[in-house]
Amino acid sequence: MTVFKTFFKIVNKYKFTILLYTVMLIIFAGFNMQTSDNSMSFVASKPDVLIANNDENRKLTNNLVNYIESNCNIIDIEDTEEARNDALFYRDVNYIIYIPENYSRDFLDGLNPEIEIKSTGNGESSYAEMMLTRYIKIANIYQKETQNEEELIDKINNALLNEVQIEVTSKLDTDNLSRATFYYNFLNYIILAGCVYLICLILSSFREEKIRKRTIISSMNYKKHNRQLLLSNAILTIILWIFYVILSFILIGDIMFGKHGVILIINSFIFSICSLTIAFLIGNLINNKKAINGIINVVGLGSSFLCGAFVPIEWLPDNILKIAHILPSYWYIQTNEMVKTLETINLQTLKPILTNMGILLIFSILFIIITNIITKKRRKIA
Repeated sequence: MTVFKTFFKIVNKYKFTILLYTVMLIIFAGFNMQTSDNSMSFVASKPDVLIANNDENRKLTNNLVNYIESNCNIIDIEDTEEARNDALFYRDVNYIIYIPENYSRDFLDGLNPEIEIKSTGNGESSYAEMMLTRYIKIANIYQKETQNEEELIDKINNALLNEVQIEVTSKLDTDNLSRATFYYNFLNYIILAGCVYLICLILSSFREEKIRKRTIISSMNYKKHNRQLLLSNAILTIILWIFYVILSFILIGDIMFGKHGVILIINSFIFSICSLTIAFLIGNLINNKKAINGIINVVGLGSSFLCGAFVPIEWLPDNILKIAHILPSYWYIQTNEMVKTLETINLQTLKPILTNMGILLIFSILFIIITNIITKKRRKIA
């Protein structure tokens, strides 16, 4: 009981630090929630296209021009190459199509006449190129079947009218799941940095000269002392974890009551235990309170950046992710990312998630064993 009482007296001194990390979580998570509410939708924007047609009054050529006109904004400028280049340079047009002389006749004869283009290289020009390429590919297919111009035009137009029907079968609430994933990914830094900071400060207080000597000469062995300290730290960690979970229900909402939310909560609990053991190990390795801030930067910020807590994991280079495999944060964040795309929840789909959680537990056991070895050796030295 003496260890417990001393522990929570020390915790009371650092309550403002706990508050600081909580405020950070609310600010960053709240900002993300606000930006996520601005739903993004795709609207096809018509590119500005200039057509230099040198094969006028031919049905096939006119059909191509009509198709481009129906899907793009046709721009008319002075009929000189200098004016066209200026329009392209100043982005007055995105795409210029040069239809050569005798294009229709050469095409019907199977000579594959080339249509030259000029492009700004932006998104609108890519869209214009996609439409032109689509028309030419369809025309090439049907040209092998018929050389009759009117019949060929009918076949091309009928093919262009066919559109793929897309049916959205996923019923995932992707917006709220993305928000929940961001919150719990960012929680990686809050829990890890918070645990390391608080626990290292608390343990350094226990290792002050007078307290350390009294502990050594007492009847309590190092394993029992470590267990009581670890249990005290565990209680603090669980209290913080419960508080952050409750905060997630407030900030994120109903999605946390579903199966996906439950998995995120369980995953964060296991990671909290792992963070506790990391902090307990570091706390037993260092004696200098001034070094704690530097350690937080290395452990908390370093693992958060490397493992995708701040930057989406799909943006990280492969060589960085290979290094991240040796860090517990990687397995925690990987699970969160899996949950975001989990459409059906059954034993098969949960296997990789359970594997990641198991790896976190193995890390925790390993850190406890190392801590006991270090503590035993230090007592012998003392």
